[in-house]
Amino acid sequence: MIVITGGAGGIGQACAKSFKDQPIILTDYSQKMVDESVETLKKEGFDVSGIACDITNKSDIEKLVKFVADKGSLKALIHTAGVSGTGKDLKKVYTIDLIATELLVDAFYELAEKGSVAILLSSMMAHTIPPYEKYDDALSNPQETGSFETVSQFVNESSDIMYNFVKRGVILLTHKNVDKWGEKGARIVSVSPGVIETAMGLKAAEEHPELMESIKQATPLKRNGQPEDVADVIYFLASDAARFITGTDILIDGGVIQNIKKMA
Repeated sequence: MIVITGGAGGIGQACAKSFKDQPIILTDYSQKMVDESVETLKKEGFDVSGIACDITNKSDIEKLVKFVADKGSLKALIHTAGVSGTGKDLKKVYTIDLIATELLVDAFYELAEKGSVAILLSSMMAHTIPPYEKYDDALSNPQETGSFETVSQFVNESSDIMYNFVKRGVILLTHKNVDKWGEKGARIVSVSPGVIETAMGLKAAEEHPELMESIKQATPLKRNGQPEDVADVIYFLASDAARFITGTDILIDGGVIQNIKKMA
């Protein structure tokens, strides 16, 4: 069973379309969006079902896990759901992009077995945040009391910078869980997309047109990414071809992050 959070979004949909050979479960926060996505894929011949889930709510996640367990064994959890920093709400970014990720990793560990994999979406911007023990400890333990307040000291009241920090936290969660998952013969990895032309990416381009154009020009491949660029890497990571890859992050950014770091 391939479980895709954010299944109604651009990257989630692209991921679903790459798994035509396997049964898929889509989840998103809106039942209407889930139903529409499932219906579209069914018409194209996919073996797909769906359920709404608020990934910040433990009881909703329990319902999702039960739904998955009733359908069969877990091959992959592909966690694409999240928000960008454009909403200007630091706590919301922290909760949805980091705390919810840990809630999902913990819950789906119960379903993990030999050959299962959790694939988490980080961001190339995570690679702009250097290691530092004080905030790394908080990012690795986002549910601990005071973790949000600790990280908030470093983000200059910017939700965009908070986004970069929490996406570093996603990578740190793979490090934190790799041994635990490995004991089951299961894997956990992250991928870090660059600028991808999804609805969220296009919104960022509208809000910061000059910045987004400069990033495109600084990209060695001279283009933005497409959802399929991410989905194809995720398909590989979910397959047995990636059976010895775990506890690591893969950049899918057209090579631009190295140039962004030089510019900074």
